[in-house]
Amino acid sequence: MSEETPKLHTESPAVPETESPAKLVGETESSVNPETESQAKQETESPAKLVETESPATLETESSAKPETESSVLEKESPVLEEESPVLEEESPAKPETETTPLPQEEEQKESINNESENLKLKEKGSTFMQSAVSFKVESNLLSDLSDSGRKSLEDFKTLLKQSISNNTLLPNLSEPSTSKSEVTTIESALKEETPVEEFDGVSIWGVPLLKDDRTDVILLKFLRARDFRVNDAFLMLKNTLKWRIEFGIDKLVEEDLGDDLEKVVFMHGHDREGHPVCYNVYGEFQNKDLYTKTFSTEEKRERFLRWRIQFLEKSIRNLDFSPYGVNTIFQVNDLKNAPGPGKKELRLATRQALHLLQDNYPEFVAKQVFVNVPWWYVAFYTMMSPFMTQRTKSKFVFAGTSKTAEALFKYVSPEQVPIQYGGLSVDYCDCNPEFTIEDSATVLKLNPARKQFVEIICSEKCIIVWELRVVGWDVTYSAEFVPSNQVGYTVLIQKKTKLASSDDPVISGSFKVSDAGKIVLTIDNPTMKRKKLLYRYKELPFFDQ
Repeated sequence: MSEETPKLHTESPAVPETESPAKLVGETESSVNPETESQAKQETESPAKLVETESPATLETESSAKPETESSVLEKESPVLEEESPVLEEESPAKPETETTPLPQEEEQKESINNESENLKLKEKGSTFMQSAVSFKVESNLLSDLSDSGRKSLEDFKTLLKQSISNNTLLPNLSEPSTSKSEVTTIESALKEETPVEEFDGVSIWGVPLLKDDRTDVILLKFLRARDFRVNDAFLMLKNTLKWRIEFGIDKLVEEDLGDDLEKVVFMHGHDREGHPVCYNVYGEFQNKDLYTKTFSTEEKRERFLRWRIQFLEKSIRNLDFSPYGVNTIFQVNDLKNAPGPGKKELRLATRQALHLLQDNYPEFVAKQVFVNVPWWYVAFYTMMSPFMTQRTKSKFVFAGTSKTAEALFKYVSPEQVPIQYGGLSVDYCDCNPEFTIEDSATVLKLNPARKQFVEIICSEKCIIVWELRVVGWDVTYSAEFVPSNQVGYTVLIQKKTKLASSDDPVISGSFKVSDAGKIVLTIDNPTMKRKKLLYRYKELPFFDQ
């Protein structure tokens, strides 16, 4: 059997949504050069046909799905998001009535009033905002893509590293501290004595032996970028990191059994559109008083938590590809729903300690930081702190309120890769619909207010069609039917009209045995005045006569 590609229509073109910066709560960046991961997102024509109750129009899809049909040609378009006004609105400057210089007290009063006004606007905006900083071009790890100065810095760094290993001054406890003039402390002294690479053995980091292959370039570039390509500073950072890893016992830590109490707090799930593994940090889990007490109540327990977090990160990093063409950064999602506030002293202490260690010893491992279910006060706090952060670091942050969580994630992660609790279709440890996996692409449509949409799945021969569908937030009605191509045939009701509320199961599925040519029509009616996201996917299975 062959499927014809269904077509999409809607009433109006989509408008790009503006985004602004956000604050980091996971692994931090200590670099200052502009860098960001590209946010390329492909949109294709959906394998569906949309018919609205009043007038047809063109519907743009927001999916990287690959329709399993033969008749349509996929058209790639630029990513589309609904436009939202920024969280902070610019206020027109007050026009002075006189030219006299305001007194310092008056300036402080005005600043206080402005801050209160901004916080009020953030609070009123509630959960509807979505922001990100201006993005920068992703930096390549290929030597051919580096600037002349960048290549020179990398070569100088390698020379410094070779000489330090040769003199046994790179790692502690390998020899007695040297006081001779041959000890390498700067690139200038290292250039005087170069040692062949073949002499080095046994120095590695994150499972990568240094100075053995081109993976070393990727490792060293992380430290260089973290220190603005200042070679001596980057070398000192690497040296301190290697020393800390020995003192912290990283190699033994990776093999320790620290239990699974926190497996719902931090977990890896799927990949983003560019292949980065996605790490979810769910701070709301610490609302559980027993878990919070067990994790943070004493200094010893906070130390254990820190070791668990470092162990988790180390295991994740060792699964990365450090080749120049590989993926060697992690996409971070930070869920702040019901997260303990800044008043939790124990959590604040543990977080501060973790951030220092991550910043000093894990440079350039964050591809993107997306904060979802963000409360207004968190954005207000970030707004005050952002002037002290580099533009490069801020370019990796994205804020999304509760109602924009799914939309923000879909911009970077395909919906079939997004966990079901964040608006996607991916379900772990569930046999609720074994026909679909994380590898089966889904299509995302905009479900316009007070409109019906009809998704038509064309069937030209005998088969079994299975499908999966969800509307983020529901509050819609849904029905399904089979319409035969033969006009003398009868329409078959597959699913009668059903109201679906936000409390219903987030994903519904269906199947139908097709014995004659025709089409399956899924009808979704949005009676509300809110624009919603419709996700669906389907596949064809063999038909067996019984």
